[in-house]
Amino acid sequence: MSNSEENIGVYICHCGTNIAGALDVEDVVEFAFLNLEDVDISRSYEFMCSDPGQEMIREDIENEDLTKVVVAACSPEMHEETFMDVVDSSGLNRFNYQQVNIREHCSWVTEDEKQATEKAKKLVRAGVYRVAEHEPLEVEEVDVNSNTLIVGAGIAGIQAALDIAEAGKKVYLAEKSPSIGGHMAQLDETFPSLDCSSCILTPKMSDVGNHPNIEVLDYSEVESMDGHIGNYEVQIKRKPRYVETDICTGCGQCIEGCVFDEPDIPNEFNEGMDKRKPIYIPFPQAVPRSAVIDSENCLSFQADCSKACQDACDVEAIDFEQEEEIKSVTVGSIILATGFKTFDAKRVKQYGYEKSEDVLTALEFERMSDGSGPTGGEIVTSNDEEPERVGIVHCVGSRDDNYNSYCSRVCCMYSLKFAQYVMEKTDAEVYNFYTDMRAFGEGYEEFYVRVQSEGANLVRGKAPHALDIKTPSKESEEEKIDGDYNLLIRVEDTLAGKVREIPLDMVILSTALEPQPDAQEISQIFNINRRDDGFFLEKHIKLAPLETSTGAIFLAGTCQGPKDIPDTVSQASGAASKALSLIDKGSVSLSPYTVEINEEVCCGCKTCIEICPYDAPEFDEDGGVCEIDETLCKGCGACVAACPSGAADQKGFSTRQIDAEIRGTVQEL
Repeated sequence: MSNSEENIGVYICHCGTNIAGALDVEDVVEFAFLNLEDVDISRSYEFMCSDPGQEMIREDIENEDLTKVVVAACSPEMHEETFMDVVDSSGLNRFNYQQVNIREHCSWVTEDEKQATEKAKKLVRAGVYRVAEHEPLEVEEVDVNSNTLIVGAGIAGIQAALDIAEAGKKVYLAEKSPSIGGHMAQLDETFPSLDCSSCILTPKMSDVGNHPNIEVLDYSEVESMDGHIGNYEVQIKRKPRYVETDICTGCGQCIEGCVFDEPDIPNEFNEGMDKRKPIYIPFPQAVPRSAVIDSENCLSFQADCSKACQDACDVEAIDFEQEEEIKSVTVGSIILATGFKTFDAKRVKQYGYEKSEDVLTALEFERMSDGSGPTGGEIVTSNDEEPERVGIVHCVGSRDDNYNSYCSRVCCMYSLKFAQYVMEKTDAEVYNFYTDMRAFGEGYEEFYVRVQSEGANLVRGKAPHALDIKTPSKESEEEKIDGDYNLLIRVEDTLAGKVREIPLDMVILSTALEPQPDAQEISQIFNINRRDDGFFLEKHIKLAPLETSTGAIFLAGTCQGPKDIPDTVSQASGAASKALSLIDKGSVSLSPYTVEINEEVCCGCKTCIEICPYDAPEFDEDGGVCEIDETLCKGCGACVAACPSGAADQKGFSTRQIDAEIRGTVQEL
């Protein structure tokens, strides 16, 4: 036994056979006890994270007067908090603990038992050397503001807002469009039950608009965020509508009075398939149900105009003097529900989008099928005729290394829904050209079987061409093609083992779901990360799928990746629950792994200020040195690495501790 002031306990986990089946656990136990200074106890157990394993550590701390603890087991991401709680409950400072990962770093990376055992010994030694340098740290608690900001008001933002508001808490719901509702408001029906989308969404939109605890910030975008976990100051830019929403009744008299006799501006809600005037109501169920003026196209902002819309408004709701304003809100938590955009079909030249008016994107066809859409729900070609043959091309922009390698998850199902639309509303023959059918959700497989049994032709093979051509190729193995048609699609039918050419009157492109164009800007404002595919990155894909790397900022819906409506609603309610748990707790713990600056060494060069992504360092003009605001510091260590004078050091990851760990790793056994 060592006579040092430190009494270190080392515990090696078998992890069933995950560790014990790949290395000699008892050899590592013996090595730690006989060869490492300050190690007073070295033990192993089948599952250290189990109740008996935890109790073993507690008893040793109390009976053997241990001052530090090292557990060699799995990833710290899995159980570091577990063992820190054990240490804390035994009267030691929870930061007098070090976890060593010998599962992922040893037993899972080699089949050589000797190599795995030798590496485990070095990692355990590194952990012991490091923990000997640990110092007690204190966790600071800060109050949590009870308000929540939700960015994005599609179905995810709406659901999260209602859940939090129903709990009696204040919600700011910011939406960049003139109305809430998002993409779901554009849908006619939802798969697999084919429920009316508006019938589901509109009551929720109305509840949001009328809820006393929800403040809807329509036509608004987040400009900046300051502060720290539990207390964020967010600046939100509100664009002028030039219509007072509190006064406007949505009667539409101003639209009728507009001097534009014929609408000539593409209607965004209908994907540009019809036109609108400069003053308009976004869609019939819009919330707020208020007109908005498009200043870029309104003559009143370009030249002298009679302002006929203003004269037509009986309630005097139109105000051309409105200006952009910045609203500042203080919130304790933030939920990002910014949604998705659809893949630009123009990028795939071979499908003939824009070359033929009868090649439509998924959302264009969705609006055509809707009773309130540009055709009143009639499915017609550019000649206003009912199509005889309709082709639906899956995976346009998805599962393609040229565009997006990921699966967009919903495309198979909404493509089958489109086939159902066509078969219900027309006598057309329907072809679905798919790569693989992915019907993963509740009732999805049954819907797939139903659509197929009702007559949809399912052709397994991605269509390389859907061009506005009239003559089939000589190489075609398809039956003789007769009659008139607008388009000819060429596809390799992998099940039939041949290339087919099929005449069509209409082609629908099932486009991928992609991150919003401003995803990078949003990620910078809120200090969160993005995946390689551009979607926002969760803190941990399994253990923290709703959280981000920045505390009290959560994700909901398709801003985190493609998903269907049920999964989106579930994630939104989960994010709301996370926010409410913080609010109900009333306080939150700040990470103690912050940076401190030695003022005697600091030269005042401000390098740390320039490099910090969280604005934690500040310059003290009187002292000529930099200081760290610990409530803003996230412990990333960037300033420590960049500091030319070595004045910056990080608690829990000090230069002394890291040096000790490296020394323990590289020394020969």
